Amino acid sequence: MPRMTMIEAIRSAMDVSMGRNDDVVVFGEDVGYFGGVFRCTAGLQQKYGRNRCFDAPINESGIVGAAIGMAAYGLRPCVEVQFADYVYPAYDQIVSEAARLRYRSNGQFTCPIVIRMPTGGGIFGGQTHSQSPEALFTHVSGLKVVVPSSPHDAKGLLIAAIEDPDPVIFLEPKRLYNGPFDGHHDRPVTAWSKHPLSETPEGHYTVPLGKAEVRRQGSAVTVLTYGTMVYVATAAAEDAGIDAEVIDLRTLVPLDLDAIVASVKKTGRCVIVHEATLTSGFGAELAALVQEHCFYHLEAPVARVAGWDTPYPHAQEWDYFHGIAAVKRMQSMYHGTLVAQGAFSLYRREPWNRSAAGPSAWARTSSSPGPCSRPVRASVTAKRPACSPTCPPRCASSRASASAGRAA
Repeated sequence: MPRMTMIEAIRSAMDVSMGRNDDVVVFGEDVGYFGGVFRCTAGLQQKYGRNRCFDAPINESGIVGAAIGMAAYGLRPCVEVQFADYVYPAYDQIVSEAARLRYRSNGQFTCPIVIRMPTGGGIFGGQTHSQSPEALFTHVSGLKVVVPSSPHDAKGLLIAAIEDPDPVIFLEPKRLYNGPFDGHHDRPVTAWSKHPLSETPEGHYTVPLGKAEVRRQGSAVTVLTYGTMVYVATAAAEDAGIDAEVIDLRTLVPLDLDAIVASVKKTGRCVIVHEATLTSGFGAELAALVQEHCFYHLEAPVARVAGWDTPYPHAQEWDYFHGIAAVKRMQSMYHGTLVAQGAFSLYRREPWNRSAAGPSAWARTSSSPGPCSRPVRASVTAKRPACSPTCPPRCASSRASASAGRAA
């Protein structure tokens, strides 16, 4: 099976789709003659002509607005916004028109458009070329949101998105275009040609929207992530010696809740990692869902590892980006906890080991490092009501009660 970079896989997906369906058109900023700023559309205009692959003015609202009109008349536009940072002028068209067309017309019209855009940091793009705005779209009913992490998934997901009858926001982690970046920015980039997930069929295939993938099996903690952070989280877990199960969500809407619940029920712990800023990020929605569906299986609070609530910096990028350096810095600061800012950092390493017994093993004490130095009151556990024998087996109180009952 041929190996592709993510750029080549995305180009192949559009090529296959355009070859199979004359209604598929590709346009956007510099996508025609130049072939895209990252070369994802290189050669498509020469192959399919300027009526099906063409350049558009630097007007994101106009690009998306034209695509919506084309879709209403039966075409399937796949448009490119040069960077996700530039999509904001088109936000009204996306939210008020594309996402609402099916509902406003009572199903008489749909809006089968795909809006592709490079997302995320790690390329020294500064605050205007490094943003991760996925939560702005997951919040909007009527949109589907996709974030691939490998060439194989990128091609299959993009073909599925082009064939979908509803609007799809297709976010491409630009740091993964040429290789699986694991956070070691001080090392040579690993090429996709050396990674098994670069094996990509040349013809037509799809990866279904709404299906997550377990990238690393584990039993100590579930790590929910997507995009570039899939590789960073995996490298961090391996570097820390944590038996973490890493789940690549792949599509944020629709979300594979079944896969999430199954993993968290198995591990009893959940950490969410994303590159976007912490406050109101998609990780907050994931945390709420895990708490709602897995409450009685959790042995520790759900934790989030996310970007700083500041604009992306022009300098000191690796102090902001969730690279392995930040991971190790936090590990040494907090005695070997898992990953970066504000999440794994709250707990000591012992709780992540399966040998740790009961909730008392992960309770933070006054001697524990971290931003909170308040002592844990001894009366907390003393005042806790006894659990019933029907509680989940992870509950230490229920196990004790059951043992006492059997002894009686």
